Amino acid sequence: MIRIDEIYNNTFWPWFDQNRPGTRVYHCEPFGRSDPDSVINYGRDDIPELNYTFFFDQEPINLARHKATFEQVKFFACDIEWHKPAEKKHLVTSEKDSDTIREICELYGYIPLYYFFHGWAALDWYRGYDKTFLMTPPEQRTITKTFIAPNRIVAGEREHRLLMLYHIFKYGMTNNWISCPAVCPAENISVKDAIKPLTKIYSDIEEVFAAQQLPIDFPNETDHPMHSCWLSLFGESAESLLYLVTETVATGQRLHLTEKTFKPICLRMPFIIVGTKGSLAYLRSYGFRTFNEIWDESYDNEPNDIQRIEKISWTLRALDAVSIEEKQRLFIQAQEVCEHNYNHFYNGGFEAILWQELNEMLNEF
Repeated sequence: MIRIDEIYNNTFWPWFDQNRPGTRVYHCEPFGRSDPDSVINYGRDDIPELNYTFFFDQEPINLARHKATFEQVKFFACDIEWHKPAEKKHLVTSEKDSDTIREICELYGYIPLYYFFHGWAALDWYRGYDKTFLMTPPEQRTITKTFIAPNRIVAGEREHRLLMLYHIFKYGMTNNWISCPAVCPAENISVKDAIKPLTKIYSDIEEVFAAQQLPIDFPNETDHPMHSCWLSLFGESAESLLYLVTETVATGQRLHLTEKTFKPICLRMPFIIVGTKGSLAYLRSYGFRTFNEIWDESYDNEPNDIQRIEKISWTLRALDAVSIEEKQRLFIQAQEVCEHNYNHFYNGGFEAILWQELNEMLNEF
């Protein structure tokens, strides 16, 4: 098991020091920061660094927001003493098939490499929950809701969550476990103001949100706490047919899943992912299964970002309309897939795939 907060110190830097001496390795620290002041590096003073690598793997890249960080790495990597430019520059990210990565590699001359950082993060953060008594066993659950949908950061680059909430509110799906802040905790902007630009997509979005009493909190919660690195909401999840995962990225050409996708897997639940096109297929490539034999997953193939959310809405509305008895039956029907995913996560199958991928990535340097 890789401790995700030590992956650079204990996994990557020792490998470079042993196998690719003469490479300087950059990453952002502490965990979660991506500003220019967070960039640190490893390197050896006795060898002229001919190559360098930047690990920008903790979050998706936004070229406008992160340009200063890339400029900082470029400045640090200038070999003033040796007067010799790097022979190879690699950029390691956690997003795949990405137009953004192609653009930034062309701009800075990087060779792109990839591994599933957030897969390792999920394995680390959610370890041990299979040896607790926090979750009601699936066979003992009584399903009374269609879905649980936590939403914390909803503005800026996460405004797709507001679009998903628009459909939930407009089509009367509020009798489910939902959260939504009144003020986005990351962007410090009210939801009322955040939805204004979205009127160009849905002219009635302000009216729909005005009918809601925000914030919407889960029981015993206030201020929408950050739950990324642990599991929670066990009671609410146990009452829900599925977990509606509103991923960090849901627009543009790229594949990028985070620990959020693994929460329902660890909670032994079905899920629908509000993500980019191909997110379900991407997850299946790591040995997990999804629920196309139980409900419509054609949304995963929809290239238009707005229409993909609309197709998810159609699926949710169809499931929300069925009886409580039918929801219970669907939950039971989904358990074969849920158990496969749970066991694949906790019994080493997923980790073995990630370890092979990581080693293959390293050998490309």
